[in-house]
Amino acid sequence: MTTTILSWVWIASGVLLMLLVLLHSPKGGGMGGISASGSSSFTSTSSAEATLNRITWICLAVFLSLAVILSAGWLS
Repeated sequence: MTTTILSWVWIASGVLLMLLVLLHSPKGGGMGGISASGSSSFTSTSSAEATLNRITWICLAVFLSLAVILSAGWLS
């Protein structure tokens, strides 16, 4: 029962992690840097970006912790 619940939480945290990563604003030059002009205005992170970073790191920690716990078989 506990393994099933943690498996569902693990899957949900993985999906949430993917969505959170996609919500981040691009910071690197990449291919978009070729046509971008004046990108220096995006060097400071706003409060929303800092909060998004914090939530993403927490979700990553939950995802990796559950991956280790579930793969090690400590609950069975």
